[in-house]
Amino acid sequence: MFSSGLFDAYDPADLPVDQDIVLMDERYLAEWEHAWLLNDALDEDDGGPGPEPSPYEVGYVMPASVIRQLTHGLEISWYPDTHQRFHELKIVLPLTEIVQCVEVHKYGGKPTVFVRGEWLERVHLQNNSLFAMIDVVAMGDELQNGRIEKRSLVALRDRLDILAAAHADISFISFADSLLLKTNWTVGMFDKGAYTYAPEKLILLFDEIRQIFRDTLGLGVYAVFASGSNEYYDDALLHASKSGNHICLNSLGLPFAQIMLIDEAARRAIRDGVHRAHELYMDADFFRSLDIKDYVTRRKIPRAPYKPKLSGSDGEYFYTDYADLAALLAATTP
Repeated sequence: MFSSGLFDAYDPADLPVDQDIVLMDERYLAEWEHAWLLNDALDEDDGGPGPEPSPYEVGYVMPASVIRQLTHGLEISWYPDTHQRFHELKIVLPLTEIVQCVEVHKYGGKPTVFVRGEWLERVHLQNNSLFAMIDVVAMGDELQNGRIEKRSLVALRDRLDILAAAHADISFISFADSLLLKTNWTVGMFDKGAYTYAPEKLILLFDEIRQIFRDTLGLGVYAVFASGSNEYYDDALLHASKSGNHICLNSLGLPFAQIMLIDEAARRAIRDGVHRAHELYMDADFFRSLDIKDYVTRRKIPRAPYKPKLSGSDGEYFYTDYADLAALLAATTP
């Protein structure tokens, strides 16, 4: 296939880095080639009517870009939604799932990567996750001075039980001085599944959690947010063993490592006077995916660098306070 000079077929290793590409199910490969050949023939024939279907209307494209080449695949950025929000998801495309890479230079087309349909369906329908860590400010001082009582901690636990019952789609894992949150979401496909990504829910939930900690412990909190893949795909938010003494979050530990790296970077920046302490710290991919239409104010939200784990690109975290971000989100809501 693609023997015509109209097409440039090449090895996955030659795909451009940091440029737009599109992924497409291999089942459209022959139809896509035929549509482009017909389009070119009609174009050469004194600009006759376009072909049916147009090559731009064949199949369904998955916009992406290559971050870096790996030994057995490509680390890519995938963009499930660029209309309502700028949603970027970093995943690995194994070389074994790539069928053909081709480009139509004559018409300024983007490199098109045909991939196996099973892989494409899996990444659209599998569960991905959002994570947050809420931590108490100055808990160490309170403990050292004996100002934390058991009844306060029990009251905190009971209030979190009530809150968790009202949000069955979120896992709550609590300690005396911190809380981990996890919620799943899917991208969905044109003919199955649904796009359920809603990171704003975790941001707004922070306000309720903040009030609970104030009411029970009399202390403030801050939160760190990140996103990640979920290698358990179809499983529930968490697993609890029958014996009750084993809990699994059904996730890799990488997103939590990212959260800890952001937390460490923020603490260092505060100590060094780079920025003051804030209530919210968000990984760049998480922040940029928020549905905020006030782009002028959005661009003013400050950021600072950190080094993500197992990533080929440098990372950033955004920092702000709840009231400021909530106002931006409220301005977007109709």
